[in-house]
Amino acid sequence: MTTVFDFSAEDTKGDNVALENFRGKVLLIVNTASKCGFTPQYEGLEKLQTDYHEKGFEVLAFPCNQFGKQEPGSNEEIVEFCTTRFSATFPIFSKIDVNGADTHPLYAWLKQQAKGIMGTERIKWNFTKFLINRQGEVVKRYGSQAKPEQIADDIAALL
Repeated sequence: MTTVFDFSAEDTKGDNVALENFRGKVLLIVNTASKCGFTPQYEGLEKLQTDYHEKGFEVLAFPCNQFGKQEPGSNEEIVEFCTTRFSATFPIFSKIDVNGADTHPLYAWLKQQAKGIMGTERIKWNFTKFLINRQGEVVKRYGSQAKPEQIADDIAALL
């Protein structure tokens, strides 16, 4: 059986990171963008990271420029924006595609595991979130409208 721990992704420095490194943690995987109406959710994501990190929780951010070209910056610019504007301490990965021919394998798997509204796999917009249990299984998919604070109880239940 495939789990999230079977995948890897490039970090913003170009290093390959095995998601196996997060084994045993509850994860919230999010496709992010810096120039989106939902960008203020970074604040809520950081609050979740701060509140639950010591209990075994991690936010994993995957910047994506596929929706309205709202993540145009370089990896360095994205990290600088997230850390200076939102004091982000969670891992931020290199920009990826979440839809289309170049969909990152992690996202192809996530979309199969938890379909969206009406059974669609396609990611509809920035800040779609996937909650992963400690065993590396997708528990739930949340749309862009779901604010991080609305997910806190689901995270706490898995911790």
